Amino acid sequence: MWVNDHVEATLAMEYSAELLMNWIATYIWSFTRIAAMLMVMVVVGSRTTPKRVRLFYALAVTIAVFPILPAAPMDIELFSVASAFVILQQLLIGIAIGTISIFVVQTFVVAGQIIAMQTSLGFASMADPMSGQSSPVVGQFYVLLVTLLFLGVDGHLLMIELIVRSFETLPISMKGLLATDYQKLAGWFSVMFQAALAFSIASMVAMLLVNLSFGIMTKAAPQLNIFSLGFSISMVFGLFVLWITLINVPTHFENQWLRGITTMCELLNGVCEKQP
Repeated sequence: MWVNDHVEATLAMEYSAELLMNWIATYIWSFTRIAAMLMVMVVVGSRTTPKRVRLFYALAVTIAVFPILPAAPMDIELFSVASAFVILQQLLIGIAIGTISIFVVQTFVVAGQIIAMQTSLGFASMADPMSGQSSPVVGQFYVLLVTLLFLGVDGHLLMIELIVRSFETLPISMKGLLATDYQKLAGWFSVMFQAALAFSIASMVAMLLVNLSFGIMTKAAPQLNIFSLGFSISMVFGLFVLWITLINVPTHFENQWLRGITTMCELLNGVCEKQP
């Protein structure tokens, strides 16, 4: 008897069109922000990952976190010009967060290019899976190491957690990131080059001493064909310097990653302070 009453009550329950549209709007706008980040961020957003896989991944994440997401604003209709601005703001937020992770990895690509040019290894290049452009193998070697470190510290899971918590600190609305937030994002270009130079400065000094030694040898013994020997010797010393600098990769990655997390938290209105 109780089961029949429960079934009848369930069938009699009516959902208003306004409530259903609010649910759909919450899902679409939340999916836009999450998908924008996943389409850009490191590893998941690389060109080696099929777009269909990224799309289904974003759908799965949105469905999993949908019950804990705050409701969408009721004063904005889903099919309206205001909704288009809301979608645009969610895209910009997600792209900004994913771009920061790209900047963290590209720091080591720039450092690898500097080291490759100084060690006569710049002629060896291959396609970058993230940008699709040709870059030195040394830079790609550092990218592989940094990618492993990124996955090792669960960076992808942390970014998903931050973007989910951002719906509380940066609610869905027509207002998104401020002009100062875009200025912080643009400031990462200088941060990226500074960190790359700090990482590669030791290799630059070491190779400068090697080239200076070749210059002294050329001045002391002009009959020696230093130009034919210098290339191979520089390459051998370059490989040695590359091996020595591997010990500094985790430290520099940690500094850059913490700096990137801090910037993400600032863009998302202090989302890290809301964590339990």
